[in-house]
Amino acid sequence: MLRPTAAPPVTREREFWVLVGYAAALGVFGAFAGLVSLGIIKFGGTWSTHSRPGWFGGHWWWVAVTAAAGVVVGLLRRLTRLPEEVPGLFEDLKAEHFDAGQLPGTMAVSAVSLIGGASVGPEKVLASMGAGTGSWLAQRRGLGKEDSQVNTQAGIAGIFGGLFSSPLIVVMLILEVARPGGHRFSKTLVTDIVAGSVSFGIYFAIAGAVFLGAYQAPRYTFEDWQLLAGIPLGLFGAVVTALAAGFMMLASRLFGWLKIPAIAKSALGGMMFGVIGVALPLTMFSGGDQLTSVLQDASTLGLGLCIAILIAKMLTYAVCQGSGFVGGPIFPTLFMGGTAGIIVHQAIPGVPLGLAFSCLLPAVLGSLAAAPFSMVLMAAFLTRVGPLQTAPILIAVVTAFLGVQGAKYCWQAANGGASVLGSELG
Repeated sequence: MLRPTAAPPVTREREFWVLVGYAAALGVFGAFAGLVSLGIIKFGGTWSTHSRPGWFGGHWWWVAVTAAAGVVVGLLRRLTRLPEEVPGLFEDLKAEHFDAGQLPGTMAVSAVSLIGGASVGPEKVLASMGAGTGSWLAQRRGLGKEDSQVNTQAGIAGIFGGLFSSPLIVVMLILEVARPGGHRFSKTLVTDIVAGSVSFGIYFAIAGAVFLGAYQAPRYTFEDWQLLAGIPLGLFGAVVTALAAGFMMLASRLFGWLKIPAIAKSALGGMMFGVIGVALPLTMFSGGDQLTSVLQDASTLGLGLCIAILIAKMLTYAVCQGSGFVGGPIFPTLFMGGTAGIIVHQAIPGVPLGLAFSCLLPAVLGSLAAAPFSMVLMAAFLTRVGPLQTAPILIAVVTAFLGVQGAKYCWQAANGGASVLGSELG
């Protein structure tokens, strides 16, 4: 009886090496596209630098800027015919194909959103650029369905490799979220490493490592009880996620209920987060730079102000998403998680700031996606904690994820299958 011949390894296929070549090219493109995009966004957002972190530290003319940004967002959405529902970042990571027709609208609306102070992150527009380029290249070269998906995800890895200053984080995130199987796993693993590494090499040579150690938490000595502390910290992260999802649901219903033109909705949304920004300036923009200020000034801000900033950040993110602004969830949710960790330390001084901050920083984001190892790596790179200190982080992230999934299960059981918790944020 003849046995079926085993398929040769993917490394012996010509198509594999073609994909590797495309991945290297996508890494080069991603590095320069990321540098230019982030440079434009950073330069355009300098209009709000003169402010104080405390109550009403902003300026009232900000409201005019944010409202004008809302008007421009509404006009651009109409001109580019951008759909009302734009796929989120995690949907892009899972997608087999990216609609290149949405790329101009996504880029334009995201740029105005980020420059205009909206509480959204840059990772959505960057992922769209990488995925769109990878998908376009696959279409032009006539790649099959599987190789097209691999190329699309390599485009994302190429543009994220420089942003996160670590190909390891990017590759792990894509593998955990997309979960490729079979031969596609090997192709995705290698091409993402190539694209991410090339991008990081170019990015580092020009701009340096901008992500590593961005939020250096105070050092603390690891003790056994901190493993158990990861559980309540993770549960608190799940509560923060649930509260943020509640704000998202309310904002979505509010703007959906308003029978006014889309331009008026985005203008109203701009006015709303602009007013909140005047009262609490640290809620403006993505939250990446603002979280540094919260961490450095935690002792002077006080518990009450930190709680107000956390709730206001949830509200501004919900308003931005509900009114038509476009952006990603990573940096806003990192801000929420990090601020929540500072609140825990201020409320319970016996919990080291480094422990609370490093555990909750990735817990809120980790509760949205089943990517625990990516979240631990991200927290370790951001805070530069020691290897022992990563154990409570993993426990907190997994606990937060299970807490949100359990709440979603209970919600679905009580509401006949309808689910909103957590999915609103991604």
